[in-house]
Amino acid sequence: MKFSLIIPTFNRPDEVTELLDSMVKQTFTDFEVILADGSPATLVRKVADRYMNKLKLIFLYEKGLGISESRNWGVQKASGEYVIFLDSDCIAPPAYLDTIDRFLQKNPAEVFGGPDAMHESFTPIQKAISYAMTSPFTTGGIRGRKKHMGKYQPRSFNMGVRREAFNKVGGFSGLKVSEDIDLSIRLDKAGYRTVLIPEACVYHKRRSTFYKFYKQTNSFGRGRVDLYLRHTDALKFVHLLPSLFVLYNILGLLSVLFSLPVFMAYVISIGIYGFIIFIHASSIHRNLYIGLLSVAASFVMLAGYGTGMISNFISRVLFKSTRESEKPEITRE
Repeated sequence: MKFSLIIPTFNRPDEVTELLDSMVKQTFTDFEVILADGSPATLVRKVADRYMNKLKLIFLYEKGLGISESRNWGVQKASGEYVIFLDSDCIAPPAYLDTIDRFLQKNPAEVFGGPDAMHESFTPIQKAISYAMTSPFTTGGIRGRKKHMGKYQPRSFNMGVRREAFNKVGGFSGLKVSEDIDLSIRLDKAGYRTVLIPEACVYHKRRSTFYKFYKQTNSFGRGRVDLYLRHTDALKFVHLLPSLFVLYNILGLLSVLFSLPVFMAYVISIGIYGFIIFIHASSIHRNLYIGLLSVAASFVMLAGYGTGMISNFISRVLFKSTRESEKPEITRE
């Protein structure tokens, strides 16, 4: 078998249904799907049962199963030459696996990944969040691109690894946040070739509210500090930009207390930045409302990541805490 698709999930039956529907429509058929569920209820199992006759589907269940443990368990049960990790809130286009197969035949590699894209069925908030996570005017612009700062590192929403290579580096290490970047770094240090397949995109729905999105990006920022403590070369200047954004806003708001001209300069600068995002997002979506939401989503993303990174830097680096970050509970709703 060529591919084993491993999907961790926690009580998300609707998302799993959409993802499995997209697997049924794949034009490439030499694959299996391994669904690893940690839900407290049986809703996901009921969804999986409906697809047993439509797909080569393996259902794994353990109440409270963590995301990295889910993926490692899935690989243990896999029979494919490559294991592909997808998030349960993704939808794969019909030619997704076919695109990967054709690319690897011409460009052999042990590790690969693809970008995430926005689907027309997304809600306005999901479209705005997708913009923030992929825009050249936010740090999301470095994801899924050939030209970005540092080496390309696949993320587990759309990441493939030759199963032999995955096992040789020990799989996911137990890091609870940024575990996919940690795996990418260890695979690279082990000498395995990593490639980006630009056409192998998935539609990534992400969070459905700005509150959930903030908590998610906050955990990403905290996770970058944990990653830095394991791999000192994992922290680049681009990762500091959200923290600088937070500090710039704090100082800008405080400036009203001692200098009105400085405060006005701050307001104008933030206004110009927001206007650039508004124009760019509105032109992409041809929708002014989504343009406005994209400004909010971009600010939420930068604030979430920046505050998470600052708080965990204080905790782990200055106060020497050994406690690593965990994913927010909102991912389990």
